[in-house]
Parts: sequence; structure tokens; C-alpha cells
Amino acid sequence: MSGDKGDGIEFLGGLLGETESLRGHIGSGDFAAMCGKWAADFAYGTIWSREGLDARTRSAAVMGMLIALRQADELKVHVGIALKNGLTVKEIEEVLYLSVAYAGFPAANTAKQAIKQALREFEFEEKDQ
Repeated sequence: MSGDKGDGIEFLGGLLGETESLRGHIGSGDFAAMCGKWAADFAYGTIWSREGLDARTRSAAVMGMLIALRQADELKVHVGIALKNGLTVKEIEEVLYLSVAYAGFPAANTAKQAIKQALREFEFEEKDQ
């Protein structure tokens, strides 16, 4: 995996478990549909596919950044990706705790609610290992 693979949709599909909805959105002609392709190709086809960090580490780093940026909706998606990449609920909780020191309590509290919702949606209990 040297990066800059171009088709990030396939890589992202491997993390999410499917590519149909993203390909459908891109092919739909909806307003700004190409933003999804560009995001997938750059973030996943170029960055996530690089050597140097494993998927677990990338997931933890991305969750930390999303917490700091207060991007709750995107964080929910990345909780699912983190679980698929092998992070435990306890490890996700530790990422949240670490964010308190660097992003602050308000950002962490917003993230806590998003993470709890994502865990319910992915059928994990908050204390599952």
C-alpha cells in the first residue's frame, strides 16, 4: 500500500462493508455528488492506503481530530470504521478521554453523545470490549 491508488471508493467500501450507496450517490447527478468521490479518492485512495500507520492507529487519530473539530456526524461513521479496524469500545473511550485534555470538555461531551449513539447503532454496548 504505497498510497495514491485513486479509487478510494473501493478502499472505503472495505472499511464500511459496501460501496453501493456511495457509487449510487456519485452517479446520481445530485448536487455536489462529485465531492464524495473526491473525498473518497483523496482520503482513502491516497491517505488511508499509505504505508506507515496501521488502520487501528489511523482510526484513533481520525477520531481524535473529529472530536476536536466537533464533527459529530462524521465521528459516528468513524466509530464504525474503528470497530471494524479492531479498536475496542474501551480504546475508543480512551481516545475520548485523551481528547478532553487537548480539545476540551465541551468538544468531548458532544463527542461522547455521538459515540454512544454510534455504539448503539452498531449494536455495541458502551462497556463491550
